[in-house]
Amino acid sequence: MYLDSTIPPHSGCLLISEPFLQDENFVRSVVLLCENNDKGSFGLVLNKLSLFKLGDLLDGLLNFDSDVYVGGPVEQNTLHFIYFGEKKLQDSISLQGDLWWGGDFNELIQKCNSGSLDLETFRFFIGYSGWTGGQLDEELEEKTWIVCKNDFTDHIFFSDPDELWRVILKNMGGDYQVLANYPIDPRLN
Repeated sequence: MYLDSTIPPHSGCLLISEPFLQDENFVRSVVLLCENNDKGSFGLVLNKLSLFKLGDLLDGLLNFDSDVYVGGPVEQNTLHFIYFGEKKLQDSISLQGDLWWGGDFNELIQKCNSGSLDLETFRFFIGYSGWTGGQLDEELEEKTWIVCKNDFTDHIFFSDPDELWRVILKNMGGDYQVLANYPIDPRLN
């Protein structure tokens, strides 16, 4: 039912929390893995909205009401972003297909203020999810995460965040469709 934990996840894949994970930071979460190597891993939770709008967090940005998500419990005083389409900013890192992570932040602000960027193609995050070297491998062996390597860009940007966990699992097909319908508390079934 779960992906073989001997196959390491790569940058650009998704980590989907198992149905009964009780860690409040990751209950029913979908994490975009941006970096994974021997030193550790870095990811962004895609489906937890924060109370902030982008304009609340950036003084240099004029009148922007873009949602901001909680990328994870680590360093929630930092701002991160992903986007899709062609490469729009210097220093952006390709994750999968037309999905990009980060880039020159000053260029982002300048292009936003000039109206030359469509923020509908961006997703912003405060904080991130991080694992020390080997920690993610241990969690995969414990079956804490389901790894999805399929193309999912449309789901990230166009699915309701409250439904993203369920949508990704359903689209993985097979036994994962069954997991998508598990209640948070099995006693309620």
